[in-house]
Amino acid sequence: MIKYLGSLPPFLTLGGSVLAFLIPFLFYKLSNKIHEWGDPPWKNTKKPSS
Repeated sequence: MIKYLGSLPPFLTLGGSVLAFLIPFLFYKLSNKIHEWGDPPWKNTKKPSS
């Protein structure tokens, strides 16, 4: 089975790949949350629910 999959990447390669996805994703989520809290009402893109 291993000969079909090839060698698995070393820990640092796998860890770097995870961090390369995780760090930008967390910045994206944090930025959205900051904009949600701090944008003025006229810049709010969500429609009021009434």
